[in-house]
Order: sequence, then structure tokens, then C-alpha cells
Amino acid sequence: MPTLRLIPLLLLLTLFSGCALLPELIDETKDWSASKLYLEAKESQSNGDYLTALDYLQKLEARFPFGRYAMQAQLDTAYIHYRNNEPALAIAAADRFIKLHPMSEFAAYAYYLKGIVNFNRNRGFLDDIFPTDPSQRDPGATLSSFNDFNELIRRFPQSKYAMDARKRMVYLRNNMAKHEIHAADYYMRRGAYLAAANRASTVVRNFQRSTSVKPALEIMIKAYGKLGLTELANDTQQVLTMNLNTGRFVTDEVSKSERSFGRKIWDWLGLDGS
Repeated sequence: MPTLRLIPLLLLLTLFSGCALLPELIDETKDWSASKLYLEAKESQSNGDYLTALDYLQKLEARFPFGRYAMQAQLDTAYIHYRNNEPALAIAAADRFIKLHPMSEFAAYAYYLKGIVNFNRNRGFLDDIFPTDPSQRDPGATLSSFNDFNELIRRFPQSKYAMDARKRMVYLRNNMAKHEIHAADYYMRRGAYLAAANRASTVVRNFQRSTSVKPALEIMIKAYGKLGLTELANDTQQVLTMNLNTGRFVTDEVSKSERSFGRKIWDWLGLDGS
């Protein structure tokens, strides 16, 4: 019986002696300065070691919450999440920076990064191998990207990111318009002519400087004809013919320079072309 009582005690002593043999965990960054933590994070990032880079940046912000290194750590955290294929975390980090520093000039970069993240959100690794039509994808990320760039330009029109943001907005706008054309074509093939006309008219109303206005008018003419709305079909045909003759439609090349339509086409349709 006394022997049985000794067993738990022996096990306990063995456990403690085993723990004593384990090396103590030492944080090598304990005495690092803010600049040292930041430089080590940048080096880890350049080597593709994103987890270590994020660890250094988190320690930097926790130990030195104020100053330029902390601000840069917050922005770099967003960028590293983006490079590490973590779009939700990247956007959350960018939003956090904007919330903490709404008046900072560096908030322009946060908005730009959000736009870039959403711009590439629907892309897959096969997109670099096989050509795909981005306008056929879910337009949610496209719209979010457009809004991010638009907010950047609205708040920081003189930012160094503004010019690129404007070019991307033209591209995104064309894609959103093409998405409506795909939907209109879908409805036409299924005989839902009113729905097709409505989707096509959305392009004419909301995407006036896009490359999709011409096909939108063509769909409207066909849909109105199928619905027996002869007068509407004829009026739309006149608009199409007039603008074909005057060369007012935006082509892919023209849209790159953001050329706008003349007001006359919108007067024909009773729309505001401003």
C-alpha cells in the first residue's frame, strides 16, 4: 500500500525534472528598437516570409503605438495580407488605418490598396494562362474597387495614386457596362424582352461613356420590336444611326482617353448627359 502511494509522487517529480531540461523560450526581439523591428519585418517580407514579417509588425505596433513606424507598420500589414492572398484581412487592415488616421496623407495609399485588392479579387491563377472576360464575373468586387478608387480621387485628387486610379475606373466602368450587356443578351435568348430592354437601358443611362452603349442600343431596338413597341424601336434606331454617322460612340481606343459622348444622344433619349 505505501508503494502505491509513492507512484504519483514519483510521476510528479519526473514531470518537473523533465520540464527543467526544456530550454527557456527567449524573445530575441525583446530589446529591439522600432527601427530594428521595422527593418527586420521588411527583410522578412522581401524574402517572402510573410508570417514572420507580420509578427514583427505586430510587435512594433504593440510596443511603439505612436509615431511614423507604427503608421507604416499598419499600412505594411495591409499590403502583406494582400500579397499573401488574404484579401479580407488586407481590406480590414486598410480600413483600420483609415479609421485611425482619416486625415493622414497616407490614407490615400490605404484607399488605393483597397481598390487594388478588390480589382484583383476575382482573378485566379489561370487568368494569366487562359484569356477570360472579367465582365462575366460577379460584379460585386468590381463595384467595390470602383468605389474605392472614386473615394481616393474625391478625397485626394492630387495624390500620386490618382492618375492610375482614374485609368482603372475607366476599365472597371467598361466591365460593369459589359456585365449588363451579358445579362441583356441572356434575357433576349430566353424571350424575356422587357427585362433585356431594361438591362440595356441601364447601360445607356448609367454608363454613358462606356464601350457598351452601341450594343445596348441594338439590344433595345430588338427588344422593343419583339414587344411591339414600334415607336420606341424607331426612336432608338434613329439615335443609333445618328451616332454611327457622326462617330460619337466610344471605342476601346477612345475610352482610354476618357472621351465623352456629345449631349445630343442623351437629348434624343431624354437623359442627362452632363
